Amino acid sequence: MTYIIKNSHLQFTLNPKTASWSLYSSEKDGAFLDGVSQQIRYRRGLKKFTALNRWRNAQVSPIEQVSSLHGDMQQLQVEIGPDQNGLVYTLTFALPEQHPLMLWKVEINNQGEKPVRIEEIEMLSAGFFPKKRILPQAGPVMVRPSLPPSDHGVIRPHPDPGELAFFSNGWQSWSHTGAFGARDYYQQTRLGFLTAPMWHNAGTPRPKKRGYFASDMFGILGDRKYRTGILAGFLSQKQHFGSILARIDKPLYPALRMWANGDMTLLNPGSSITTDWACIQFVNIDDPDPLAPYLDAVALEHSLTPSSLRSDSPLPQGEGQGVRAGWCSWYHFYQDISEEKIRANLKAATETKESMPLDLIQIDDGFEAQIGDWFEFDPEFPNGVAPLAREIKEAGFTPGLWLAPFITHSKSRLAKNHRSWLLRNRWGLPVNAGFVWNNFNKALDLTNPDALEYACDVLRVATQEWGYPYLKLDFLYAAALKGRYRDRTKTRAQVLRMGLEALREAVGPDVELLGCGAPIGTSVGIFDALRIGADVAPRWMPKEMSFEAPVRDETPLPSTRNALQNTLTRAPMHNRWWVNDPDCLLIRPDSELTLPEVQSLATAIALTGGALLLSDDLPKLPADRLLIVEQLLPLIGKTARVLDWFDAPMPKLLRLDLENCTGSWHLLAIFNWEDKPQDFSLSLEKFDLDPKQAYLSHSFWQGDSGLISDGSLVLSGIPPHGVRLLSLRPKPKDSPVYLGSNLHISQGAEVTQWSATNTEGVRLQLDRPGKSQGEIELYLPNIPQRATLNQQEIAWQKSGKDCCYTFSVIFEQTAELEIE
Repeated sequence: MTYIIKNSHLQFTLNPKTASWSLYSSEKDGAFLDGVSQQIRYRRGLKKFTALNRWRNAQVSPIEQVSSLHGDMQQLQVEIGPDQNGLVYTLTFALPEQHPLMLWKVEINNQGEKPVRIEEIEMLSAGFFPKKRILPQAGPVMVRPSLPPSDHGVIRPHPDPGELAFFSNGWQSWSHTGAFGARDYYQQTRLGFLTAPMWHNAGTPRPKKRGYFASDMFGILGDRKYRTGILAGFLSQKQHFGSILARIDKPLYPALRMWANGDMTLLNPGSSITTDWACIQFVNIDDPDPLAPYLDAVALEHSLTPSSLRSDSPLPQGEGQGVRAGWCSWYHFYQDISEEKIRANLKAATETKESMPLDLIQIDDGFEAQIGDWFEFDPEFPNGVAPLAREIKEAGFTPGLWLAPFITHSKSRLAKNHRSWLLRNRWGLPVNAGFVWNNFNKALDLTNPDALEYACDVLRVATQEWGYPYLKLDFLYAAALKGRYRDRTKTRAQVLRMGLEALREAVGPDVELLGCGAPIGTSVGIFDALRIGADVAPRWMPKEMSFEAPVRDETPLPSTRNALQNTLTRAPMHNRWWVNDPDCLLIRPDSELTLPEVQSLATAIALTGGALLLSDDLPKLPADRLLIVEQLLPLIGKTARVLDWFDAPMPKLLRLDLENCTGSWHLLAIFNWEDKPQDFSLSLEKFDLDPKQAYLSHSFWQGDSGLISDGSLVLSGIPPHGVRLLSLRPKPKDSPVYLGSNLHISQGAEVTQWSATNTEGVRLQLDRPGKSQGEIELYLPNIPQRATLNQQEIAWQKSGKDCCYTFSVIFEQTAELEIE
């Protein structure tokens, strides 16, 4: 007997006889999974066991209607067991009535007499993998299979074979996120134990064979030809870290596995453990917001309201300050900071605040005596950091402070005086938390109550006694490393979530928390903002110890290229789970970055909607570089569509739709990630625009304008790592059009009033912070006769294109421009 539940999007079928289930799309030629199996691997003593291969003593409950965070759902439960060790398994399957999602979870109840250790809870297996398993942290020799066995299930993004690809989400902030093709290799590291504990989940494999890929929390198996995909993932990582393994080397036989990391946690008699909700969404790759159902469901699972997060309303945690614009000390001074250097930059930020309105001054690493010894200060901070917080606040800024509460330097007093607080491996040695600060650092075992209380005390003192309402918390992955925790009944995800919730409770809801180096899934609902990519750096490529070539492919290492990668690929998370932190904008002219590279970084930050922090020595910045920042403020606050998110290893096409009193327009960004200049010829269909519509265009960084009438966008000579940022507005038959300016990167938000007719001319109002000087460009069907700015006549010039005119403007805050 089979059991079926449906909603308007999906049909789910359960077959207890074959211990499998299937999921089909309601659309013709849609994605599907058929014959999906699940397994649980555990140990009792030295013996290994596998459950759910067959469903013995299975009892299927009647389909029922239930209410949940995701609305009304049709739910089906199966209870299986007990098995030979007394374990009872409950599988719950659900289809929300209003969402195109399938949800399911597993509960394990130990009704036996002996404890067991949970190794892995496999939620999904469809398609054939070689018999030799791909073990975590290893690159195995793969066995080349022949035709896949018929009992392994089938997964297809489209019924017909096309061009398979896989989108992989990295474990934590710095971990690589992006799309891979069937001929690609999974992102590896040559740095081994120096960095692997930081960048990679210990329970997720790192396959080395072409066409095999792994992912954390969620991943997307898709077809680039038919533009369809299957998202498989978890709605949270409160209970377990979730891992996904995909195989796409055979177009006819894709395969996917997804499991919850058991971490060898102890399940005692009388105890139970439940996974987070697993989830499947069938994806239209070209949809304007393709991952919205999943991303919004994750938000709902953490009691976040997606609609409010995507608006300008306050975030549910913290002060509700929304998207920050500020300054951070790290990328110019690094650990070489002092009270005087902070004061000098505070003074410069105050003097430029009228035209460059920042609201945050954040002190980064270097104020403390040692990592872990947070209550002792570097000699350059003889008075601690509390006096600086008062000065920053009095100057009209929010004081911010960097901390790393879960990690400690091996030479710290904490590591020497509180050895029992350190997480240890099976040999009793402190676990390696990664090589940073020229040191193999150590991690705190947060299941030790004293260690957790110390971390909470640090945050309480920083906020309540030192006066910092904004905290950047870094290296948070350290609380989830593989090791022997004091409490062996908790998974690594549970330990980290417990620690993060304790930190939030310690500071309360009014303190803004920015997470960094943080596992993505476990951080949702805790932080107001989260770093979503690698550290930026004053150079394009990563470099270690003056060497570039050996680390060129190390995408989590600091560099501008690496920071841009996840800024683009994780853009849809912004204002759903948190405010995205793309890391800092570096604009100083004496760095290794070219001006086009600076412009690319500025464009990506502005169009993806995240926070904007500077990190240069402000007093030394020349006016032309400060102008770049002024052009980004106020922040747009909206997130562009990343059009080639599934097609390119590093996306290069963005589209952001804007609208105000001047009408509607599109911002298009075309990046050149190559090491030499590139010409582009792109159909407007690439940007999901009507190729039959004629558009007037204006280029922000270059200042030129043009007419697009043949449905194609032709761009020549985009410099290496540079960008062309265009505004496109439909060409009218016979009326004036605002084309853009160099006053604000939106090329339109600077206009707050607009009145234009072909007979009466144009009247518009410009609003900018402080003093502004620049050019605006208008399309005028008739030749202008007279133009005034705040009632003073100004000159104009034809910009070389039919009916396009450029007007130079200089004004303070507000200007009224009239053109007859």
